[in-house]
Amino acid sequence: MTRIGITGATGHIGGMVARLLAGGPDELVLVVRDASRAPQGPWQVRVTDGYGDPANREALAGLDVLFMVSAAESADRLDQHRAFIASAAAAGVSHVVYTSFLGAAPDAVFTLSRTHWATEQAIRASGMAFTFLRDSFYLDFLPEMAVDGVIAGPAGDGVVGAVAQADVAASAAAVLTDPARHAGLTYNLTGPQAISLAQVAETVTRLTGVPTSYRPQTVEEAYADRARYGVPDWQLDAWVSTYTAIAAGEVAMVTDDVRALTGREALSLSQLLTH
Repeated sequence: MTRIGITGATGHIGGMVARLLAGGPDELVLVVRDASRAPQGPWQVRVTDGYGDPANREALAGLDVLFMVSAAESADRLDQHRAFIASAAAAGVSHVVYTSFLGAAPDAVFTLSRTHWATEQAIRASGMAFTFLRDSFYLDFLPEMAVDGVIAGPAGDGVVGAVAQADVAASAAAVLTDPARHAGLTYNLTGPQAISLAQVAETVTRLTGVPTSYRPQTVEEAYADRARYGVPDWQLDAWVSTYTAIAAGEVAMVTDDVRALTGREALSLSQLLTH
């Protein structure tokens, strides 16, 4: 029996992974910040005060494999990740499965992708075995990019091979079912096709009845448009670089990794919206 720790269980990905693994032969431990929000099921729940909590060594004790969902976006996200990785290594965790990002690199156009790359390096340096799930942008998120029926941003005519959250969870569950087989590997999780934001808008309009359009912006227009929200610079950069990464072709990749891991084809936007 393998003891698997699952983070992010009060959110979409971690919660889905826990439910997919429930009833299997492995022992599941949910590592959460709020026990009252943890899903009910055949697992143990351990409480932590976040990834930077010095007590995480105790919270992670006895775990064989750790499913590490990336922390919420913040200015100190990388510091949190590094602290959590150090706690996992000190606790004796042998294998980390981490939700990274497609094309993670120190010079990536998408600014948050740089943090994912640095997190990957910290996991590699820890001595623990690893599997990286490099997710494209979430397919579920694309319709939510519309504000008052308009998706506006400097994506140009670029395309994105966005992946459904359900497919990420299913892929993670497949890896966690037999982690040793996937040790040292990186999977690029995408949907079945690369689509433009104009195609996203057309599909949303056609299948939901909500009129939606795409309006290209310049980078300068995008920053000016979003400055009204009063967010810090790192957040503004992340928002705008979501679009410029699409324009640069950074997330245009389409792979067969979801099917290879789960045995079924990845969901398309049309399938996600209709089912």
